[in-house]
Amino acid sequence: MAMKIKEVADLVGISVRTLHYYDQIGLLVPDQVTETGYRLYSDKNLEMLQQILFFRELGFPLKQIKEIIESPTFDQQEALILHRKMLMEKRRRIDQMLETLDKTIRHLKGEIQMTREEKFEGFDFSHNPYEEGARQRWGNNAVDQANAKLGALSKADQEALADKMNEIYRKLAELRHGSPESEEAQAAIKAWYDLLNSSFGSYSPEVFKSLGQMYVDDERFTRNIDQFGEGLAAFMRDAMACFADNHESANADDN
Repeated sequence: MAMKIKEVADLVGISVRTLHYYDQIGLLVPDQVTETGYRLYSDKNLEMLQQILFFRELGFPLKQIKEIIESPTFDQQEALILHRKMLMEKRRRIDQMLETLDKTIRHLKGEIQMTREEKFEGFDFSHNPYEEGARQRWGNNAVDQANAKLGALSKADQEALADKMNEIYRKLAELRHGSPESEEAQAAIKAWYDLLNSSFGSYSPEVFKSLGQMYVDDERFTRNIDQFGEGLAAFMRDAMACFADNHESANADDN
């Protein structure tokens, strides 16, 4: 029996607006639309929606989900098996981090002593979930160079770099409700530009601007950045675009 859009939204726990958007971008088109404009979803639609939500849980952006499920080689059962493997790995890492968290609480209470190694069990930065998007946009060479520079750092230097990055994120988060073109915002975004260039490779203003756009195009980036403050990813995109445009204008004037 076909279900109306509100019934599907209530069943799944997502908004009607989300289902409208999925229909709009061609990700999940209902099998039937009545003469009065009501969307009716079949069991096949519901199976595909479940598949989409599994992908979303694993951090896949909507554009990539659409490309995957529209591929002639897409196999729903194979995808579900892969989802299970990935979720099991995600659970394993979360369980390990929870154990580390519990130990740390006990350590702070003076109940146990933790080694330096134990404090970081469960953290794994050897795999970057955002790397695929970077490779697609800029190619393997740029990403490999960035990885090589990062890999050459000692663990202490990597932690120091992470602290610098987080400090800039926090500064920008404080400014995100103001204008991205303000002097203070542009000073903070220049610090971000300088850090990327000194730590990960050569970022031209054009690439820097494209990176900012990726912060909002790829929901994995958005989710990660917005942990510092809702709307930060969009604010950084606008500030980075302004910085790049001003940089290009300055170069043009010099020429």
